[in-house]
Amino acid sequence: PLKVDLCGFYARDNAKEHHTDQFELVQDPTATPVLRRGLPFFFAVRFDRQYDPAGDIIRLQFGFGPKPTVTKGTRVILSVTYQKKLTSNKKRWDVRVHHQDGNTVTFQVQISVSAQVGIWRCNIQTNCSGRRDARNDFRFEEDIYVLFNPWCKDDAVYLEGEDLLREFVLNESGKVWKGSSRRPEGKRWIFGQYDDVVLPAIMYLLELSKLKHADRGNPVQMARAISAIINSNDDNGLLVGCWDGKFESGTAPHAWTGSVAIFEQYLKEGGRPVKYGQCWVFSAVVVTVCRALGIPCRSVTNYVSAHDTNASLTVDKYFDRSGEEIDGGPEGDCYDSCWNFHVWNEVWMSRPDLPSGYGGWQVIDATPQEASDALYRCGPSSVEAVRRGEVGFSYDTPFVFSEVNADVCHFQEDETSEWGFSRLRINHYHVGRKIVTKRHDKDDDDADMDIEDITSHYKNPEGTEAERLTVFNAVRGVERAQHDLVEIDKIPFGQDFSVTVHIQNKSEKLRTISIMLSASTVYYTGNTAHKLKKSNGEFLVKPEQRETLRITVTAKEYIDMLVDKSLIKIYAIANVKETNQTWSEEDDFQLQMPRLSIQVRSV
Repeated sequence: PLKVDLCGFYARDNAKEHHTDQFELVQDPTATPVLRRGLPFFFAVRFDRQYDPAGDIIRLQFGFGPKPTVTKGTRVILSVTYQKKLTSNKKRWDVRVHHQDGNTVTFQVQISVSAQVGIWRCNIQTNCSGRRDARNDFRFEEDIYVLFNPWCKDDAVYLEGEDLLREFVLNESGKVWKGSSRRPEGKRWIFGQYDDVVLPAIMYLLELSKLKHADRGNPVQMARAISAIINSNDDNGLLVGCWDGKFESGTAPHAWTGSVAIFEQYLKEGGRPVKYGQCWVFSAVVVTVCRALGIPCRSVTNYVSAHDTNASLTVDKYFDRSGEEIDGGPEGDCYDSCWNFHVWNEVWMSRPDLPSGYGGWQVIDATPQEASDALYRCGPSSVEAVRRGEVGFSYDTPFVFSEVNADVCHFQEDETSEWGFSRLRINHYHVGRKIVTKRHDKDDDDADMDIEDITSHYKNPEGTEAERLTVFNAVRGVERAQHDLVEIDKIPFGQDFSVTVHIQNKSEKLRTISIMLSASTVYYTGNTAHKLKKSNGEFLVKPEQRETLRITVTAKEYIDMLVDKSLIKIYAIANVKETNQTWSEEDDFQLQMPRLSIQVRSV
């Protein structure tokens, strides 16, 4: 039988056709093959003598995972023939002799468009026609990386449009959005998916996920696994989350500017989870992982994002008689909250497991918030399913729907109520104020003009039936006292600010109104850090009369109490003694930091 002397995979030449030539693994001296499924590649083998098609049998064997099997699609055996063309069926593996020059044979191999994504191994088996007693085996020692192929129409992650592919697959830098709905702030991030540490780290993490090797060609299951392995909660994944501001034992989340340093630290420390991350860090690293694997991906920020802990589709907040918020609610087990912003990801793929029309962008979220099927992961959830309210569709659609649509309900202690509380108000529009991502066709580090508002992808716009019904409900009760918490739009850091409530008696009778105002510093997750100031007042308001309650917080009172993001939360609660009417409102704002301009002069 033929013996293999040398094997070469033309890693750099193949990479050009496979859109993988930017990977450092390809450009390194050892030139590791990085290929995309659904495409052919070339490799050459030099034998100890000339190949004779009539008497020599050559089989190429490709294996995936620790125990490759043909029935699960993780083992492929290809018999070499002199056929002129490869099969047109992209779902099949195939091989043909492309060229023969003396003892060297160049093969062309087609990778199935449904092949598992990750590291494949190649063996070459030779024997002689009519003989079973003699056989030679050659194992190609190099890893062969096979990735998803969003350029191939038959791949489940196919994305049409070269401009979109450049941004959501090939672009190794971009932005994650922070700030507030009034003033979104883009943070530049280097995703670095081509660095030589990234693909090996991803392969290690996927092994931790325990996702079956046979399922690693399914982008739905792969995306779900990715959302689990980026956080460390269940499987010693990549990043440890921290939201209490105590970062002394690691790197503060705001100090990271790219993903590569995180992957490097993870591998250097033997797979020990890296400290620390928050939602935008988790999201940025997910972009790196998905783009490296060939799944189109982008980072998405939801301003005023609900965290519904009990799947009620509401965010419930409880207050005592004096207006103080009750941590944990009456039973101590309600920790619903509204994050000032939350960052997740969208990945592009078809959804054959759902009815037609629900493919395209899917939400996945690696920030550990709630367990899903016993693991801290979220998605993929169809964005279209969220918009339509189809909360029965997999995966975790009720949770994502709540993040952008939950009603905020305020409850206050009430001795006359059977369960001890009565509802103050319900707010339909507080949550999901603005949902943004980076535009695919623009980069702007100076003025953040590369922002794209995609709120309408998740929520029906104003003017719909739902919006008109809300307006109708809002104007039903006219004989009441009207309260208005004045929104604070722009406060420069270091200046005093005032919290103001206007009260107007629209009835024809005298009204006694008690009102409470408070201001606190908060983390971006909505949790209170420090209470700044509180004021109570009682007004006797004549018909059609207006009154104002105002508290002023000085810079001296808040500067030492600020935590990361410099966010302030204000609450207002009012009661009308004669009618038992109640009203409550909340708002938050971010202190505006001075703009820092750095100029570098050439020496």
